[in-house]
Amino acid sequence: MIPAIKKLSHLPVVVDPSHATGKWWMVESLSKAAIAVGADGLIIEVHNDPKNALCDGAQSIKPEVFADLMDELKIIANAVGREI
Repeated sequence: MIPAIKKLSHLPVVVDPSHATGKWWMVESLSKAAIAVGADGLIIEVHNDPKNALCDGAQSIKPEVFADLMDELKIIANAVGREI
């Protein structure tokens, strides 16, 4: 879907894997897939204590997971000729 939207619009395509899935354990996979197919940005919920978050805890990843994910996303972006 992302490549189709990019073809139809001049606007950047930003993906929100946190809200799209509602599950923290799916955020990493969807983030990687989105970058691989050309997303221009991501919105990711990050919380140091998701179980006690006032909202969005179920879809939040911890800061250390986010840091590792960013390292992996840089590799994927580089592989498809993009930068993060």
